[in-house]
Formats: sequence, structure tokens, C-alpha cells
Amino acid sequence: MSHSEILVTDADPAATPEWWKSAVVYQIYPRSFQDSDGDGVGDLRGILGRLDHLRRLGVDVIWLSPIYRSPQADNGYDISDYQQIDSVFGTLDDFDELLAAVHARGMKLVMDLVVNHTSDEHPWFLQSRAGRDSPKRDWYIWRPPREGCVPGEPGSEPTNWESFFSGPTWTLDETSGEYYLHLFASKQPDLNWDNPDVREAVYTMMRWWLDRGVDGFRMDVINLISKHPDLPDGLVPEGKTHGDGFPHFSAGPRLHEYLREMRREVFDGRGALLTVGETPGVTKAEAALFSDPSRRELDMVFQFEHVSLDHVDGKFRSRRLEPGELADSFAEWQEALATVGWNSLYLSNHDQPRPVTRFGDAGRWWRESATALATALHMQRGTPYIYQGEELGMTNAPFRDIRDYRDVESLNYYAYAMARGERPEEVIEGLQAMSRDHARTPVQWDGTENAGFTGGSPWIGVNPNHATVNAERQYGDGSSVFEHYRALIDLRHRLPVVADGDFVRLDTADPAVFAFERNLGDEHLLVLVNLSSEPASPGIPARERTRWRGAEPILVNLGGGSDPDAALAPWEARVYLR
Repeated sequence: MSHSEILVTDADPAATPEWWKSAVVYQIYPRSFQDSDGDGVGDLRGILGRLDHLRRLGVDVIWLSPIYRSPQADNGYDISDYQQIDSVFGTLDDFDELLAAVHARGMKLVMDLVVNHTSDEHPWFLQSRAGRDSPKRDWYIWRPPREGCVPGEPGSEPTNWESFFSGPTWTLDETSGEYYLHLFASKQPDLNWDNPDVREAVYTMMRWWLDRGVDGFRMDVINLISKHPDLPDGLVPEGKTHGDGFPHFSAGPRLHEYLREMRREVFDGRGALLTVGETPGVTKAEAALFSDPSRRELDMVFQFEHVSLDHVDGKFRSRRLEPGELADSFAEWQEALATVGWNSLYLSNHDQPRPVTRFGDAGRWWRESATALATALHMQRGTPYIYQGEELGMTNAPFRDIRDYRDVESLNYYAYAMARGERPEEVIEGLQAMSRDHARTPVQWDGTENAGFTGGSPWIGVNPNHATVNAERQYGDGSSVFEHYRALIDLRHRLPVVADGDFVRLDTADPAVFAFERNLGDEHLLVLVNLSSEPASPGIPARERTRWRGAEPILVNLGGGSDPDAALAPWEARVYLR
């Protein structure tokens, strides 16, 4: 069998218990998916018009990034009304029509739940900010200035914590003379989860969406909702002006209590739903706790280890990974959750640069590295997530000027770096590698102007390589990135060993080769992937070579591959079944 030629079936993984183990989730960032009305911004009716692309791909679940009413300070992750659709995306009627169409195609729809914080324009915060005696004052986290300090002066903040988006985590409310906490942008104040009224309001909102028919939630930074009650200062890293508060607001003392309460109050008795938590900084032991079915917290979590490996003194100073580093991280997480818990498998999302640029070789070996990375990921134990455009091999955009960027994190970092006297060209180099904007350029549907995304002026620049990298060009081409993703998804649906088999990593002669077996009863898979731009020898142990001799590959990204011990070309991937 050559390239990605494999029969795609209509198997329905949602018909079985723990259906998400054999499912594949597709993330849509609505602003950049498809514009239906020519305003340059993607919307719900645009998604509706492209559902057949997702049905053709074969995914089971659609995860929508936030579409709630929002001032869009952080592209929708700053919510001002949880039970309304932002007008830029459409209406509740549009949403209901989209949801019905998703279900009619046998897919499920998961909403993005952002409840660590709201917008500062949310009615809850407006009431909280109204005065110290407001009934909702305690719905957010307010503190007076540091003892002996004058409000508003540098260093007067209640703690020294640094925001994820640069600068302090505290903003002064001049009317009351107190500061409110925001781990992200100043327009994203953190909710006080220690207040039971806050939790009940959140649970009521979640039930409202489930009653409407949604199939679960992806929970944004859910491990940050419980803070250390004393809010102590963090250690100040060398060369920094603010402290690291992460140990004091990640996996706080009541986190697991709140997640179990959420399970009881929101999800119990509702059938087959999906709950996945975004958990930056989570350890392997913590991930096992979150996703242990007996603890009844979450089905799975997103961990960040493999997407932090290339960070050097922060994300905007990055490096190329050494051969084997990515595979080592994957394997360690496979082993950590082998008996308890479940892995979320991903290469990219709305917060990460494009994987073929970051981890692959988008210049010399674009198609080969895009498909090799996909094979290495999708053949592991866990639930795979595809971020829009990943199935096409979309790459980082060639943004060369700060005016090309739109993301608040990137813009804040640039301003912060300029204030520190850093060289503009070096800062831009960091953004070219790691900015979240690379994930947010419009999906490349065809080779026409604006890649078929909009008839207007797109809110962010379209990658000029859309003339050659686009969906229309890849449909039906057995060697394309898109068709390879279809084949990988089909294997997960058809072969129980992909979803439920154990994971056994094999030693290899070359660290660039990621080799592993999946085993379930009489069904066995061998996966060989060269994650480098140089030829490599698998060099797997003699016992495995003997066992797999003569096996025929069921999926490859290059021609041939009949001999498991044959040398692997750059970014070659092979999957064998016996």
C-alpha cells in the first residue's frame, strides 16, 4: 500500500462506553475558520457551510473556541455574557442551527468553558467593582495595596506575581483604592472560586448549555481556579522584575474538590459527554489524578510539557529540538498514564505555532514532516486533537512587522521588550517562531484571493502559501496531508488496538526514530517514524525484527516500506499490523 490509500468507514465511536477513546476531536477557532458575510471575520454560518469538510475528514467531535459575547480583548477568552453569542459570530439561532447540523452528521459539539476569569465588562464584575460593599464584591479577588505602599505606585501591588501576558497580575481600581487579580490581561479579572455563589452561577450556566444540546466542555486553564488563600509572593527569576506566582495559583488546595463538585452538579446523569481540562504546568502525577475515572473529575487533560521543550528563557526565545526530545516526552506521558488516566494527544492549538514549522521541516520536507508528525501522534494511546488547518499542513505565517500581529500576548510582549531596551529585530524573530497569531491565520480552503476564507478584508493576514497549501488541492490526492489524516482517523475507528491497546516503546539505533508497538489481544501494531531531515536506520531489537519480518504496512507516507528493518528516509512513517 502506498502513501495514505486506505478505506474510510462510517464507524460510530460514540456508540460505545468511553466513546472518546476512539474519537478524534477537531478544534475550530471561529474567527479564522470561514467568513460567511464578508466582514473579514469567521462566523457560525461560515462553520455551517464547511461542515462537510469535517465529515469528509472523519472527525467525531468539534470543539469551538469561545463564541460568547465578548469585547474581544483576548479574542473571545474574555467573556462578558456566557449565554449570548457575540454578534461578530452570529446569533443563538445560528448556533442552534449549527448544533443540529453537527448532530445530523453524526458528530458532537464541545464548547470552550472559560471560568477562571471573565471580561471586566461582565455584569458580575461591574457589580463587584461598584464598591467594597457590593453583594458581588467577593465574586472576584480584591486586595488592598501592599502594607505601607501608596496605591498605584510601582511595587504597591498586593503580590509580585507576573501576568501570563507580561506586567503585574494586579490592576488598581482607583475608586475603591483596591487591586483586582488577573492572571492574564487586565480586562480578564479572575473569579473567586472559593465563593460558593460563584460556583453555583458557573454550574447553572453550564447546565443551560448542556440542556441546549452541547456534548461537553473543553475547560480553559481549569487548574488555576483555586489559588493559595494567602496569595504569597513568588520567587523573582534572575533578570525579571516580577515574581513567579505559578506555584501559588496552579493546582491550588481546593481544585480537586471543585472538579468533583462540578461533576456531581453538572454532568451526573447526562450520559456520554466529554470533559477535557487545559492544565498548564500539570505534572504526570497530577494528570493521573485529574483523569482517573474512579475520582470522577475530568475525562482527560491537556499537558504542556512537549510544547514547552523548545522554550529558552520564556516562550519567545526558542530553539530547535534535538533528535529524540519530542519522542521522549511523548513516551514518558504514555508510560505515566498507562494504567490510570488518559492522554490528550495534540501538536497544536489556538495558542501554539504551526507544528510542521515548529517540529518538522516546512522547507525541504513539508509534506513528509507534516504526515510523519501526525502518524507519531495519532498512533499513540489517547484521544487525538486536530487544530484547524493542521490537516492541511498549514505553516507559520511570514509576518515581519509588529503591525502584522494581532494577539494581545504578542503585542504586550513586544511593548514590554521595547521598554526594556531589547532589539526590535530579535523580538520579531521570537514572534516569528512562537506567536499565537500563526495558529490564527485564516484556514486555506483554496488558491483564490484570501484563500476562500472571506470576500472581504481578513481580520489578520492570509498566509501567501495558500496558493499551493489548501484543501481544494489536497482532496482526493492519496499522497496529500489531508488524505493522510483521513487514513489515520480511519485506523482509530476501525482497529480497537489503536484506541485501547497498550503502548510499548522500542529501542532504536538512532534517537531520531520513534518506534513503538501497540498491543491488544491478537492485534498488534508496529509504528516507525523518522522525526528528522536525515535518513535513519530503525535498528530495533532483534526479537522485534524477527517478529515483524515480512509484515506488510497498512499505512505509509512514502512508497514502499515492506521491510520494517529497511532504512527510513527523512520524515518517513510506516505502520504495520499483524
